[in-house]
Amino acid sequence: MEQETIKKRVIGIDISLEATTYAIVDVKGEVVVMDSFPTLDYPDINLFVSVLSERVMEMVERNGGYESIRSVGISAHSANFMTGCIENAPNLPWKGVIPLGALLRDRTGYAVAVANNAAVRALGEHTYGLARGMRDFVVLTMGSGLGSCLFSNGMIHQGNGGFAGEIGHTCIVNGGRRCGCGNKGCLEAYVAQKGIQATAEELMAQTAAPSLMRDVEDLTPQRITACCEQGDALAIEVYRRTGELLGMGLANYASMVDPEAFIFTGGISKAGHWLLDPAKEVFDRYVFHNTCGKTQFLVSDEDKVENDVLGASILAWEVREYSLFK
Repeated sequence: MEQETIKKRVIGIDISLEATTYAIVDVKGEVVVMDSFPTLDYPDINLFVSVLSERVMEMVERNGGYESIRSVGISAHSANFMTGCIENAPNLPWKGVIPLGALLRDRTGYAVAVANNAAVRALGEHTYGLARGMRDFVVLTMGSGLGSCLFSNGMIHQGNGGFAGEIGHTCIVNGGRRCGCGNKGCLEAYVAQKGIQATAEELMAQTAAPSLMRDVEDLTPQRITACCEQGDALAIEVYRRTGELLGMGLANYASMVDPEAFIFTGGISKAGHWLLDPAKEVFDRYVFHNTCGKTQFLVSDEDKVENDVLGASILAWEVREYSLFK
């Protein structure tokens, strides 16, 4: 009887607004090779999937060949693990429901698992990062959007339809700013990238006080952080207000699910104490008193890109193997 070869490599793919990164990952969790391309260069989803599948297969052929790969895992905003689709993503160029898993499976012949970026980030943290050994924790992704993934009793809580953890789309300000999802007052509209920029612009319009931010043409959260580091009082106030709203949202979250830790990831988490000190102060004030002082605030120290493709590779190992050529 011919012995079946056990495949020891998978593909991990991370789709963010800035770039789509794809890598071959081995069974030890080591990245064999990795590459990327700008996501926004392909606003047509069919062209995007064609380019992605071509690039992935070229990488595979140069590094062990088709038979060396077991399966594919994908991380993306607003992706649903249960359906394999990106569903109505407010921060990606493709609208509606995109059957990404099926599209890539048809082009590559591999089994494909798809999950939202917060869930994939949580898998990476649980296996390789700060959440190793934890069973009840929340990972927050803070960038162009705000998402979260809840690990409960050692497992991801998916919810009824696969959309558990959408903390960015909980209402924090009644009748507040319009969010990309279409609702008003969502937490994401205040603590994700555009929200922080809007708060800075509002503050500068309300006062004539001097600020380094006034001389910055593209006022990103990272540049606001740099202004904070130089002692800019108005920039510090931007993060104080942002942190207070974040802390309130997390206090509500923790009062319901009682996590061991919140792990902050993504570019905005790099604001560090400017954001998290006021968030923790408000959190401690409003969280259910029996859990006060028992929830850690941790900032991921993992490399975002590598951590996300590693998280996506965990998805790939867990999906049932499939091949068009078997």
